[in-house]
Amino acid sequence: MPLLVGQHTNRIDRKGRVSVPKQFRDFYLARGGFAGVYVYRSPIVEAVEGCDEQFMERIAASLDDMDLFSSDQNDLATVILGSAHALPFDRKAELCCRRNWSSTPSSNPKRHLSGAGPRFRSGTPRRTGYGTARRLRGCAIRVPRWC
Repeated sequence: MPLLVGQHTNRIDRKGRVSVPKQFRDFYLARGGFAGVYVYRSPIVEAVEGCDEQFMERIAASLDDMDLFSSDQNDLATVILGSAHALPFDRKAELCCRRNWSSTPSSNPKRHLSGAGPRFRSGTPRRTGYGTARRLRGCAIRVPRWC
């Protein structure tokens, strides 16, 4: 199954919906189960991450591998599971952008969707990790100059 890759910028319409790229929709709909995505605040960058039901189940199951009532277990449960929302695709395969889906209280009418393997990030290009390639320069991974 293909992974989610690429950068896409879509406008939020008057009803608060954002169109999800076809590649992303096909990825989630082909996996079966819930016909939509789960979104939660990213613990890494100032953005919202989206994933499928199987990924959320993996996160929930990983809590059992942590020390019971530990701060790590509590943090994971609170940051990801506690802030998650199940957003079904509507008939046009769009997602309703709830007020708390916006990563910042900005008036920007656009959402940048960035593929991240089995997940995606949504926010403004500056906040979704779009500039990460520049930080990777000098590492073992060769990043082309145009990134």
